[in-house]
Amino acid sequence: MFDEDGSLDPLLKFLLYVVLALAIGKMVWEWLTDDVSRWITVDLWGLISEHPWWTALIAVGALATLILLAKLLSFLFGAGTYAYIDSDEEYASTAVDDETVDPDVLTFKMKQLAAMSATGFEQACADLLARDGFRGTRRVGGAGDLGVDVTARDPDGQLVILQCKQYQNPVGSGHVQKFNGTARLHHGADIPIMIGLNGFTQPAIDFAAHHDLILMGRPELKKWAHGHHLYDVLGIPSTTQ
Repeated sequence: MFDEDGSLDPLLKFLLYVVLALAIGKMVWEWLTDDVSRWITVDLWGLISEHPWWTALIAVGALATLILLAKLLSFLFGAGTYAYIDSDEEYASTAVDDETVDPDVLTFKMKQLAAMSATGFEQACADLLARDGFRGTRRVGGAGDLGVDVTARDPDGQLVILQCKQYQNPVGSGHVQKFNGTARLHHGADIPIMIGLNGFTQPAIDFAAHHDLILMGRPELKKWAHGHHLYDVLGIPSTTQ
């Protein structure tokens, strides 16, 4: 019924719209085709006069139904979500984890990260680093980046390098091997992190473990995007966090 971000399934949402539209259409049609004045002055008034208690119960039930309907519409149209625009990418601050998150903290939904351009995805990761207190955060991805998309310094002064893969499939071992060849040797990374929106293959995971590379798969990325500190998600100790 709900996707991993807590949103109502699009197909179910569409079906609810159709049912609601049909119900409203039927009510309007019956109202237009009946003798409204006779229904009010004769039928309805007679029913109320003969059964006042039942009428009161029906009225309370109708009021409760209207309240529930209003809440359903509010839920379907996503009330309470707000967004801001940065570098032509739309970001929304909506936390769905069980933990309470400051509403002013930058967060992303996974489906938003998936819908971004490659550049937007890299910029979102840079923005999350800045949110977590990293200094000198900079997106450098592009042609000839030699395996680096985002650079930053943590509060301890360590150089953090991110490579951000927004692939639809898990990242393979070949990409991790290339990152290993440049992250430390060429860029001098203290903490090299590769991010895979849809995870990594097992050979890639095994290679990264052997060479002390940090991989952030989908579950970790979701926690980070939903408001948790990067180092808390990855289990990286910090003396000043």
